Amino acid sequence: MAQGRFLNFVSKEFKHILRDTRTLLIVLVMPVIQLLIFGFVISSEIKNADYAVLDYSHDYLSKQLVQRISSSGYFNLKGYLNSFKEIEKAFKNGDAKLVLVIGSHFDRKLQNNRYAEYQIITDASDPNTANILASYAQSIINSFTAEHHAAGQPRARVNIQSRMLYNEEMKSAFMFVPGTMVLILMLVTAMMTSISITREKELGTMEVLLISPLKPWQIVLGKVIPYIGIAFTNVTVIILMGITIFHLPIRGNLLLLVGVSSLFILLALSLGILISTLSSSQAVAMFMSMFALMLPTILLSGFIFPIENMPQLLQWLSLIMPPRWFLSALKTIMIKGQGLQYVLKEVLVMLLMTTIFIILSIKKFKVRLE
Repeated sequence: MAQGRFLNFVSKEFKHILRDTRTLLIVLVMPVIQLLIFGFVISSEIKNADYAVLDYSHDYLSKQLVQRISSSGYFNLKGYLNSFKEIEKAFKNGDAKLVLVIGSHFDRKLQNNRYAEYQIITDASDPNTANILASYAQSIINSFTAEHHAAGQPRARVNIQSRMLYNEEMKSAFMFVPGTMVLILMLVTAMMTSISITREKELGTMEVLLISPLKPWQIVLGKVIPYIGIAFTNVTVIILMGITIFHLPIRGNLLLLVGVSSLFILLALSLGILISTLSSSQAVAMFMSMFALMLPTILLSGFIFPIENMPQLLQWLSLIMPPRWFLSALKTIMIKGQGLQYVLKEVLVMLLMTTIFIILSIKKFKVRLE
């Protein structure tokens, strides 16, 4: 008899889960998607990285070398530069991750067993990517020159110089300080806001608030103001720690940095409010926040894994992830020291996303709870 009651109880729980579409999606679909994302994203190999060439030689072997690098599968040639001054411009505009400088008279020097000079310059605002790309390029150059040394003579010597632009010492702080800021702002603003508002709905206190003299927008604003204060405190603490402890220079305009951070905080808050309007319980809000916010922030923003390394589908998916645009703007301002014109695209995308999330939240917000 007791066993029968237990089996009935288990059967009832199964039926309850099967009726709950959201729970089914969380427990069945999310693990599959996570596995696919982790399987494709987590890789130390980089492919099709954009690079440019400054060729002072323009001879047969220098062109063959460029063709060898471009056909390796690791690099995608964006074009030739005309002067050394254009190198930094290419990095600032995001046109290249690496620039190969080929010295003059390369063909003749290589054939005559003299030093053939190269310089590998990388954008080290992302030190991990810069190291990997420099290693790839150097390996290809070594292999190429070994094949084309003068016949019957000792192997030709190659003088390769590597330079890491924006991060000469290859400090990891240049990567994890901006990434940590993005992660914490997402956690504090979007996730905590969605859980806080959903808690009021779940406990039934939202009904009490809605019959009070306060208007619905005042209720929501009152709920999120504390998180705005906490978010700005976190931004200040992270910047100060980056400067004092990790010696991360703030090369760009501090007011611009604060302005872009404020825009992202507003974006994250609007996303958190939207999640709260779609969630019936704190558990659902937490799962939606973890799946829709935290994992994309870590995996698809370029924080840890280069976006260029991902399959094309995930690269397209990353375009709708707010952290990608904020992280790009952060690095451009903090590390590269660029102004508004270089982060205008990121700012416009975040403004558009904020507007969309606010409009959807207003439409979804129910003045009377059902």
